Amino acid sequence: MAQGSQKFKAQRPGGSKKQHQSKQKGPKKGGRAIAPKKSKVVQQQKLKKDLEVAIRNKIEQEVTQKASSSLHKRLSVVKAPDGKGNSGAARPGKSSK
Repeated sequence: MAQGSQKFKAQRPGGSKKQHQSKQKGPKKGGRAIAPKKSKVVQQQKLKKDLEVAIRNKIEQEVTQKASSSLHKRLSVVKAPDGKGNSGAARPGKSSK
């Protein structure tokens, strides 16, 4: 007979295994925005972002106006549905397995 206490817990073969976390290893994808400490720089960045959005919207309006004027039918702009709310919806080309 073995003497002394066991130093490890006996495990069943095929027993429950540790759950793997879905945390990525390594650096994350995408750009990094590091907030500056100076408030003047923060204001400049905000102004730049607002101008970019305004310019993009203006270009989009001009393009739709030119497209609608050149066509004999009325042009309707169709926006894609948000992917956040329709996560359970079936998508074409994707299997449900």
